[in-house]
Amino acid sequence: MAVGWVVAASVFVGLSAVSWGFSAWMTRRIEANVPINGRVVEVNGERVHYVEEGKGPPLVMIHGLMGSSRNLTYALSGQLREHFRVISLDRPGSGYSSRHTGTAADLPAQARQIASFIATLGLEKPLVLGHSLGGAISLALALDHPHAVSGLVLVAPLTHPQPRLPLVFWSLAVRPAWLRRWVSRTLTVPMGLLTRRSVVKAVFAPDRAPEDFATRGGGLLGMRPDNFYAASSEIALVNDHLPDMVKRYAQLSLPIGLIFGARDKVLDFRRHGQALADKVPGLKLQLVEGRGHMLPITATARVTTLVLHVAKRTRSPEKPGLETWPIG
Repeated sequence: MAVGWVVAASVFVGLSAVSWGFSAWMTRRIEANVPINGRVVEVNGERVHYVEEGKGPPLVMIHGLMGSSRNLTYALSGQLREHFRVISLDRPGSGYSSRHTGTAADLPAQARQIASFIATLGLEKPLVLGHSLGGAISLALALDHPHAVSGLVLVAPLTHPQPRLPLVFWSLAVRPAWLRRWVSRTLTVPMGLLTRRSVVKAVFAPDRAPEDFATRGGGLLGMRPDNFYAASSEIALVNDHLPDMVKRYAQLSLPIGLIFGARDKVLDFRRHGQALADKVPGLKLQLVEGRGHMLPITATARVTTLVLHVAKRTRSPEKPGLETWPIG
């Protein structure tokens, strides 16, 4: 029996080593196909990768779970750079930004890092756009660092505790840190290769994902071990601070735009969109009929129009919290 355990352990170690090596090789191939395309700045000892385009008032864009700045530069920044200095960053641990071992991954910690990033670049109260989990971080930024932002544009944001993960992200539900590390280094890449098409399809549903989303949209970057580990760490902590944030939403008085796809399969617009609008005085939810979760790519014109409306309100001398805007 003891011999059997030794053999099983040896096989397990051997397979883990092979998978680890394969993952490292595939990571190099992914990074060769989707290389760094922006600038890197050090913030609080971490590397922050960002892409800057256009001229005008600053607009900082924050992507969602398992994403990168390329989700937002794919189509959205091309329209917004005509009006703004658009800065699309990779969140800590995502894309080409680092999150060192031991660095906090919760919402307040990420908000602090982005506030420091804004200060490092010398941006004066930029408008902030957050998509999905990036929306939750944008809200944490506005609540904890109100001096750092002039307004928010929330695109299909996570706003309330989510008792269950969306089905598409169930693979991230790895609780023990040691197991999360092992899974990220051994199973993430093989699993990603097998399921990448179905995952992308589910995130975009009912919309169709662009054919070049894997490269130009940065989809491949989410398959790398470090990105999986970072996303899984975020998921494990995301509900810890949302209940307190929900209690403080009524305090928000800066201009906010809120938009959701009516057929979003990842985050329900009623639970996360309308529920937020009910708590923030004067906030109105815009719905895009027939669209899903990836509005920065599938409803670029609608998101751009909303950004322009919110930007106009940040410059208005009127009380921002009570102003509404047309729904087109």
